[in-house]
Amino acid sequence: MEIKIGSVVRSKTGRDSNGMFAVVGIDEKYVYICDGKERPVERPKRKNPKHISATKIIIDAEEMQTNRKLKKALKNYQSI
Repeated sequence: MEIKIGSVVRSKTGRDSNGMFAVVGIDEKYVYICDGKERPVERPKRKNPKHISATKIIIDAEEMQTNRKLKKALKNYQSI
């Protein structure tokens, strides 16, 4: 599955494993993810794409503008 900005992903490894995150940036080697709480929008986590699994869910840019909106959007997908 293709990962793009706005994709909701689940972390497979690390201290944040099984957490749901939104992709806020992509470069050649890494994906930048945040959840609005432990990882705010201002300080995204750099993650290797091998260490995340993509879901079919994509949230729009409006829901990723603030940490509060992002937390609220991701809260709906925690049980997936």
